[in-house]
Amino acid sequence: MQNFFENCANILQQYGFSYLRGAGTTLLLALVGTFFGCLIGFAVGAMQTIPVDKQRDPAWKRGLLHLLHGVLRCYVELFRGTPMIVQAVFIYYGLMQFGVKLDMWAAGFLIVSINTGAYMAETVRGGIVSIDPGQTEGAMAIGMNHWQTMVHVILPQALRNIIPQIGNNFIINIKDTSVLSVISITDLFFVHKSVVGALYTYFESASIVMVIYLTMTLLASYLLRLWEKALDGPQNYDLNTTDTLAYTSGMYNAPDPNYESQNLDMKGGAAHV
Repeated sequence: MQNFFENCANILQQYGFSYLRGAGTTLLLALVGTFFGCLIGFAVGAMQTIPVDKQRDPAWKRGLLHLLHGVLRCYVELFRGTPMIVQAVFIYYGLMQFGVKLDMWAAGFLIVSINTGAYMAETVRGGIVSIDPGQTEGAMAIGMNHWQTMVHVILPQALRNIIPQIGNNFIINIKDTSVLSVISITDLFFVHKSVVGALYTYFESASIVMVIYLTMTLLASYLLRLWEKALDGPQNYDLNTTDTLAYTSGMYNAPDPNYESQNLDMKGGAAHV
């Protein structure tokens, strides 16, 4: 056990900065990939929910919507159904066969983004479907089209419901970016392989890398929970307005009851009938 800690200290002394730089690269890939993946997921998820009205829409529009839905479904199933490491090899090395050469970093961001977008598309679609249909009907009733309804009514409500899944995808990306070492991106796992190749300290280096990954994921989980609590809003519901009429409306206390006769037709003690 003493040798284990001594070896870890020796590794950190020689390659500590390399581990930190690799962790920074991993976080950058996960952050950028999750951000653009969420944008792709929101766009694809919203487009998948465009309704097809068989009675009002012309035939060409119905056919176009069916084609769009089919293409989006193929995208989602393709990138959810294949490993990210295979996608990385295909996009970075395979496209060279067709004369398309991507920069290593551009390929890394693209791979993580489109992979995350496929998962987020289904999450967003589920979040949209979970919203009460009455919300959509009410928005349509006041003249909103599909996109206005999505942007101003449905998606803001769906966002709160899918934040845990956004955080889950971010944590997954922190770990899954390790496969990008196959295209020579110097992330944390690539540094681990380099250290192992130089010192042959498999267990010690793997232990250090596991601690770094665990620290990043725990910190990400904590920050995401804070974000969720912030979106919950304050616990009190004081009226947030500067209109004094709004403050007094519904808050006026009725006077104490007067059990004497309150007949407005009474005048001078005589009743008018």
